[in-house]
Amino acid sequence: MRALLVAAACFAALADPRLDRVEETARQRYDSAVVARVQSWRAALSHMQGKSDTEQLREANDFFNRQVQFLDDTVVWQQKDYWATPLETLAKRAGDCEDFVIAKYLSLRQLGMADEKLRLIYVRAKIGGERSSLTQAHMVLGYFETPTSEPLVLDNLVGDIQPASRRTDLFPVFSFNSSGLWVAGASTAAARPSERLSRWRDLIARLHDEGFEQ
Repeated sequence: MRALLVAAACFAALADPRLDRVEETARQRYDSAVVARVQSWRAALSHMQGKSDTEQLREANDFFNRQVQFLDDTVVWQQKDYWATPLETLAKRAGDCEDFVIAKYLSLRQLGMADEKLRLIYVRAKIGGERSSLTQAHMVLGYFETPTSEPLVLDNLVGDIQPASRRTDLFPVFSFNSSGLWVAGASTAAARPSERLSRWRDLIARLHDEGFEQ
């Protein structure tokens, strides 16, 4: 019975037309192993469909944290800073913090989660312990149940989803989603991300080229 349910979920995912073009792009550009990863992603999304926000957050976070190895862009892409699409990340099966966040964000949007609940957050992350003054640039995904809620933090470096107040190692710099860009502490958007972030514009163009429908 369980096998039948799993098969049904996989069939539903593959029948979902929103990612058909992405899978076709994978077939054209990559080998069968990459196509299988895209199908696994689609099956995971199908399994998440209709679940609560909390469950979707946890499962999307776990899926990419398990599937993708953290590696710097200079290793994966031979570039200092490259924002990969979910297909590119699954093809390489590796990426840096931005790639994890982008894949989780777009997966949750694909499930129908409201854009205003999600923000890609640039932070300075403390390294070397509580007394250390060393920080490094990092990106996490924030979930806001309401506009004034304390966000939950999805992170590739910390498996558990935690409220922001428990992540005392993170210092927000700015955040954005498809609708706007916020400087840390601001309640209103300062601009649209496409106006300020050239890498976001480039990412959106490649998503369209792959057939991704948001």
